[in-house]
Amino acid sequence: MDEKDERTRRRKAVRLVVQGIKSGIILSTVQRSRAWLSKWHTRYTQMGVAGLKSHSRQPHKSPQQYPTWVVREVVRIRRRLVRQKVGLIGAEAIRQELRTLKLTRHLPSLATITRILHQHDLIVHDTPVKVFFPAPYLEVGPNVQALDWTCRYLHKGLKVYAFHTLDLETRNFYQTLATDKSSGTVWAHLVQGWKTLGFPEFLQVDNDSAFSGGGKAKRAFSQFVRLCLSVGVEPIFLPVAEPNRNGDVESLNHLWNRAFWNRRRFKTLGHVRRTAPDFSHWYLTHYAPPKLQGRTPARARAARPRFKLTAVQLRPWPSSLPITAGRVHFIRKVSLEGTIAILNETWRVGKRLAGQYVWATLTTHTRRLAIYHRRSAKVAWRIVKEVRYAIDEPVARLKSDFKRK
Repeated sequence: MDEKDERTRRRKAVRLVVQGIKSGIILSTVQRSRAWLSKWHTRYTQMGVAGLKSHSRQPHKSPQQYPTWVVREVVRIRRRLVRQKVGLIGAEAIRQELRTLKLTRHLPSLATITRILHQHDLIVHDTPVKVFFPAPYLEVGPNVQALDWTCRYLHKGLKVYAFHTLDLETRNFYQTLATDKSSGTVWAHLVQGWKTLGFPEFLQVDNDSAFSGGGKAKRAFSQFVRLCLSVGVEPIFLPVAEPNRNGDVESLNHLWNRAFWNRRRFKTLGHVRRTAPDFSHWYLTHYAPPKLQGRTPARARAARPRFKLTAVQLRPWPSSLPITAGRVHFIRKVSLEGTIAILNETWRVGKRLAGQYVWATLTTHTRRLAIYHRRSAKVAWRIVKEVRYAIDEPVARLKSDFKRK
């Protein structure tokens, strides 16, 4: 309703009434009802011109408004619950306390209790603090690969594991399809991937047992780590239980699922393997990943040649590799107790870094573990702790044909 226009109509109608104009003419002039004219004429008679103003429509008594003592009781109960060492402090817990005390027949609703808590500043929404994460691609250079696997099922319940290695700079990828994720499968995938994609300087993975080796033994080096070290590749283990940190290759997994797996019906692993090159060809020559700014992976790959595994280097490796001179990296989030876990062993870094990410580097040939931290990309890394790291077996030298320039 336009209050200004309505007040003008009221004044005009009252003026015509005072002048003795018949009500029928007045109503046709102001286009209002007889009850409306009677209401505002009565208001004018009782209050004068001030009576032609609209009154507030807010109810004098809100049906949701509880007595002051109820509000005080809600606040008191909340503060008491907060001081307790065990228990809940939310609206439901407060309502249960009111029910137990039998102070009122009509309990306030959960929404009313929440509103009371807000009015008394007893609910504080903490603003999430952004914690700096040292993304490997930004920290160690562009020649980084990411490795992950995804699992799908054939119509008879057979599992199909799709291993994907992704070059984070060129977005080129290599895929292996298998029925397991054993160390032998991972080994074969890495060797063929490096033959196709070339060697990275760093390879980032999550903490899946296929890569970390699992188990409970402390300082146990998996076959995955040993293979990486034997060819001069430095593995980087991402934070535990944070799959989004390997988001680039996770996105490739989802893309493979949407653009390939969900588009067909597969009966056997052989069927999947025969048609898998269709996805590879489409991805490399037609698909333009968002981070390549319109280029295809094939074009990006041509501009960035990689050092590839040669036929001579493809000679059979021993079934059990030694630990080779090199570095293994771990990005870890510090626990509330101020600790991190590396190779099934807990290391203390301090409670002041709780919730922060640290970068731990294990250098095998010097048998040293160094833990670094930086609060943002604008400040330099600082060393938090450096300790001797005993390795209960000989450390072999890196062969000359795998040394980087």
